[in-house]
Amino acid sequence: SFMTLSPWLILFLAIPILLLGEWSVRSVAALRRFNIPAPVVGGLLVCLAVLIINVSGIGRLSFATSVNAPWWTWLVTAEPEWAARPGKSISMLPMVGFFVCVGLSASWSVVKRGGMHLVIFWLVASIFAVLQNLVGMGVAKAMGQSSLLGVMCGSVTLTGGHSTAQAFAEPFAKAGLEGAAVIGVAAATFGLIAGALLGGPVATRLIEKYRLRSKDADRGEGVPSASAVAAEEPGFFTSLRALGREGGRVVVSIVVVLLCVKGGAWVGYVLQMAELIFPVSMGGMLVGVIVRNVHDAAGLKWLDSDVIDVLGAVLLSFFLVIVMSTLNLMQLKDVALPMFVILIVQIVLMGVFALYVTFRAMGRDYDAAVMSAGHCGFALGATSNAMATMLAVVQQHGPSRKAFLIVPPVGAMLIDVTNGFMLTG
Repeated sequence: SFMTLSPWLILFLAIPILLLGEWSVRSVAALRRFNIPAPVVGGLLVCLAVLIINVSGIGRLSFATSVNAPWWTWLVTAEPEWAARPGKSISMLPMVGFFVCVGLSASWSVVKRGGMHLVIFWLVASIFAVLQNLVGMGVAKAMGQSSLLGVMCGSVTLTGGHSTAQAFAEPFAKAGLEGAAVIGVAAATFGLIAGALLGGPVATRLIEKYRLRSKDADRGEGVPSASAVAAEEPGFFTSLRALGREGGRVVVSIVVVLLCVKGGAWVGYVLQMAELIFPVSMGGMLVGVIVRNVHDAAGLKWLDSDVIDVLGAVLLSFFLVIVMSTLNLMQLKDVALPMFVILIVQIVLMGVFALYVTFRAMGRDYDAAVMSAGHCGFALGATSNAMATMLAVVQQHGPSRKAFLIVPPVGAMLIDVTNGFMLTG
């Protein structure tokens, strides 16, 4: 018997699935070691269970994901479109909310603090993202596949991660890539594991080959405590408690995020009228960047970056759980081999680039070796990977304040901005 479950059910189950993911990550050492995010684990367990039910012949299960309840779609839709009661994915609100938080974190003052080195690192990471797409398209074409598959197994999923993969799934599907959402998740998960495995060996090779030493260790400076905190994946309830302690500032932040989501819907609508492919998440991020920098330029103190970051983490968890749980893994069977080949080529490319380009561009010293490890972490996986990889390196070889000042803002925010615009282009 065929059964399609209500999209509201997955929204209702999101927190239990997230807690299942957190419990799995705590219980399985390998998941912890490779920094696989708890929402990804929980959601994949659900979609594997659905796959087993479908394959075993017990029954046919699937989740509907589109809702057209006006109160839910109003925030993510401009009024002229909203009047027609369009169906929107149930995951769209948390997704756009997350990208708004990325934009609201993109403060010019953070970029200034890292100085010229931060700009160079951002440029190097952006060049590599372009390279990922060119190589992905080349390998896909050589195997007789759509070049869209190459881009999806390029900077969309590797530099961008799960969130960008899902934000661009719809435009890619419309452009003709079947099963874009499933391909995106498979490639992003593969990248996460690869990024966690590659960074450490790259840094170790550079440190041993050039006999590098930590300058900060000579000055007796430790690893910055914030970086240690960032590498610990906070639990869902930990995040909620942190938000609860902030009181009024959380309310202000939530209101600002919701206003930016609505503003982003209008930006996206205007650009679509001009016939530009522009994912709704990018409109939200753009509005977030503008609001943040106008706010800072005016000398206001309304927006607290720490609160915005935690809020973003909560929204990302919800978004990933919903998306992962509702995937249809059956769609992978036609592209599994070409996808695997493209991803293997991408990993080799990352290793070579980190050893010969990132390391040299960042100054050929100990800090540069740690940053090269961080680059592997977020250019194949996620910023949490980069932080965990760098922490493992500095615990063994000595601290690097510069790496922890430069890698997080580029990996968590700046590269998403350039990557988003490049992919839209």
